[in-house]
Amino acid sequence: MDAIVSAQWLKDELGKSDIRVVDATLFLADHGRNARAEFEAAHIPGAVFFDLDEVVDTSSALPHMLPTPEKFASRAQAMGLGDGSRIIVYDNSPLKSAARAWWMFHVFGAHNVAVLDGGLDAWKAAGGGLESGKPLVRHRHFTVWADRSGVRDLAAMKDNLKSGAEQIVDARSAGRFTGVEAEPREGVRGGHMPGAKSLPSSTLFNADGSYKDVDGLKAAFADAGVDPLKPIVATCGSGITAANVVLAATLLGAKNPALYDGSWAEWGGQADTPVVTGG
Repeated sequence: MDAIVSAQWLKDELGKSDIRVVDATLFLADHGRNARAEFEAAHIPGAVFFDLDEVVDTSSALPHMLPTPEKFASRAQAMGLGDGSRIIVYDNSPLKSAARAWWMFHVFGAHNVAVLDGGLDAWKAAGGGLESGKPLVRHRHFTVWADRSGVRDLAAMKDNLKSGAEQIVDARSAGRFTGVEAEPREGVRGGHMPGAKSLPSSTLFNADGSYKDVDGLKAAFADAGVDPLKPIVATCGSGITAANVVLAATLLGAKNPALYDGSWAEWGGQADTPVVTGG
């Protein structure tokens, strides 16, 4: 299965015994919206809700850090997701948050996963039906497993400053990258990591919320001065929109592009990490 699928593809496959649809919509506080409530009001038939605010490491003070493999497997089982499932993730968020869930599933051993290109809007535009309420699911076995080869932590990012082994690709807005725009989290400095390239995740999408085609994605990476086929590590505010960079690079043929899970919430909140402002 490809990393992204169309709404028409999902319409044709929906209802098959191994297809599982997951709504991974995430809103930030300033969006003023409730993802779970919107899911219960209207979602793709048979979909379950993946709470990106809850499937996290609650022992960390940082937002959206990866949970333990045991917690992830437990939550996946409770959503009716199991070994052998073909999982289609979508969202209805300006963050395009489905890619974060897609990346998490890969980290935790589910590789037959795709993002619905264009999300809920594309589904509705294709004439897809909707249902409301809380889904009834049957628990399925999801093997506890993790591959952290595509995950970077603070120590790895510090090492990378010295080695330059991986291109650092920052998915935040240009204003946050340069430090002109204030960071939304208290105590977090503005700016970016030394040597990082600015590739706002918004530049990866068309106006309708679908991913740009191969030529468009290649142009977005080129404009940022990034070669997606060379080692990269994506970062953002808290590891959500960075996953869009990882997915886009994957669509261009990248092998296991990495994501800095702590992202700027961690780096910008440290007292001893170097920060650069300006372009």
